[in-house]
Amino acid sequence: MKAQKALERIFHEDQLLAIIIRADFSEPGVHFFTGHEFSQQLAYMQHPEGHVITPHVHKPAPREVTYTQEVLFIRKGALRVDFYSNDQEYLESRVLNGGDAILLAGGGHGFEVLENLEMIEVKQGPYAGEEDKIRFVSKQKASELILN
Repeated sequence: MKAQKALERIFHEDQLLAIIIRADFSEPGVHFFTGHEFSQQLAYMQHPEGHVITPHVHKPAPREVTYTQEVLFIRKGALRVDFYSNDQEYLESRVLNGGDAILLAGGGHGFEVLENLEMIEVKQGPYAGEEDKIRFVSKQKASELILN
């Protein structure tokens, strides 16, 4: 099995599909993995004991969100993430384990729980239920089911 990168960006053509931060990622300081144009910001922070983050409040700032982006934090278990193009074509998969985090930034995605799973999901709201999604059956996955 090939070694996993502690930080991985997954692209299809020029579109960023996801950013994976593995449980073993560790670098001092503050690291933003998303550009200012992202509607969901993802950062990692590591500070020494005694470091102070000045108390603050956030100012009202109207923002327009066109596409939902979501972050998954895997607490326990294993989850396979399948990536799809905007045209609903299967591209590739990754397995996430306890301690890993992923930002789903573009394209489509599906999941299969490989081991009993606990995860936390964070995405923009308000949640519109089924109005937020276009569900589809992967042609590649459907052909696998027929062959098996």
